[in-house]
Amino acid sequence: MGIICMIQGTRKPSAMASHLNVDICVIGAGSGGLSVAAGAAQMGASTVLVEKGKMGGDCLNYGCVPSKALLAAAHAAEGARRAHRLGIGNGEATVDATRVYGHVRDTISAIAPNDSVERFEGLGVKVIQGQARFAGRRVVEADGCRITARRVVVATGSQPFVPPIPGLDAVPHLTNETVFELQALPRHLIIVGGGPIGVEMAQAHRHLGAEVTVLEMATLMPRDDPELVDVLRTRLKADGVDIREGVEVVGVGQEGGDVVATLRHDGGEARVEGTHILVAAGRRPTVQGLDLEAAGIEFSATGIEVDARLRTTNKRVFAIGDVAGGHQFTHAAGYHAGIVIRNALFRLPAKVDTNALPWVTYTMPELAQVGLTEIQAKRQAGDIRLLRWPFAENDRARTEADTDGLIKVVTTPRGRILGAGIVGPRAGELIHTWVLAVSRKMKIGAIANMIAPYPTLGEVSKRAAGSFYTPALFGEGTKKIVRLLARLG
Repeated sequence: MGIICMIQGTRKPSAMASHLNVDICVIGAGSGGLSVAAGAAQMGASTVLVEKGKMGGDCLNYGCVPSKALLAAAHAAEGARRAHRLGIGNGEATVDATRVYGHVRDTISAIAPNDSVERFEGLGVKVIQGQARFAGRRVVEADGCRITARRVVVATGSQPFVPPIPGLDAVPHLTNETVFELQALPRHLIIVGGGPIGVEMAQAHRHLGAEVTVLEMATLMPRDDPELVDVLRTRLKADGVDIREGVEVVGVGQEGGDVVATLRHDGGEARVEGTHILVAAGRRPTVQGLDLEAAGIEFSATGIEVDARLRTTNKRVFAIGDVAGGHQFTHAAGYHAGIVIRNALFRLPAKVDTNALPWVTYTMPELAQVGLTEIQAKRQAGDIRLLRWPFAENDRARTEADTDGLIKVVTTPRGRILGAGIVGPRAGELIHTWVLAVSRKMKIGAIANMIAPYPTLGEVSKRAAGSFYTPALFGEGTKKIVRLLARLG
């Protein structure tokens, strides 16, 4: 790295700052940016990582990690309530909110060293903590440093979208960035948005003892298979979550210390009163302050424009993860990181293929999806086969008294696997088999013929796959063959 002293915000020499010439400059220390920085540095590329906020980004501090820690506590409480079905306990659960939120913070603290400045500097990454902005097509300025890089990677992620609901800006409201800072459990939590974040937080808080109302403009979990979502919807309602779909929130205010949401539905209006309101109405890419125009990078409200190789309109600059639009998952950002490493360091024309990208909603039961849903497959492939197997017919699920849900597999008439969805216990683990199957364009026979240990939840995959052959295997044609062979001795 060449060192030339610079003054922050100017181009005059000074001992206050430096001019760095590097191979890779990564903007954003979330999961995708950290993966690129770590990989590039360990492969011998000089690397600078710029982050204005917390190391680890949204996933560690406000997303995946704290939400799953809260869900773990909530599921444990619900498990205690449901244990009476197995002859254990009396169906009661004691929730200590202070310790629950302490568990969330402790989990973040335990993982944080993996994403820390110290660890990445130990890997050889130069970490600059400050706001990054482009000052040229491959020049970035941050915290008084001027960085000239052969390749730049924008990995600034996304942030909560707060819709322009009248009155909301004047009312204290929670987002995923603040909900985990609570010290006490809300008495009645109103959630605006019925997507994965809203649904997970709804069930978590309900299982911990709060009243919960979910307000969704369209339908619950619109990206997932409606048949599978209906299982989850039924469970949430049985838990006591008040779900209101097809409603528009037309105003938010405060009365006597409570939050009041005014709704419009079928031409009429209604009110919902609660102690807290959580906005989970989607996310928007974080592009403000980057001065992308200075680098010739085109972007919109949905994110930075990229091609199949994740290159922006400035081919020396890549964008990955949430800021590139598309699937907003931590594992998608990690996948993007691998694509960029191959392109930026090895000049290989690697392209993104999300046909086998899975996603999971970590409710009870979990809901997991990969590939095409039934609706998508009918649109794209026309003639399809649908295979189902319920957890109620799985012996392991019965032993654990946890039989809600099913697996649903979509294939072509000749058996090529197009997609799979699972709603049921540990669906996020069971979907792995189908991720491999979709990514390798496997046929259903590969799953039907595998040997599954008994008794396991994973048998639902084999049983669903085997049902593809049931009509032919036990049909009249097979019976005729068996009778013919019997006559031959």
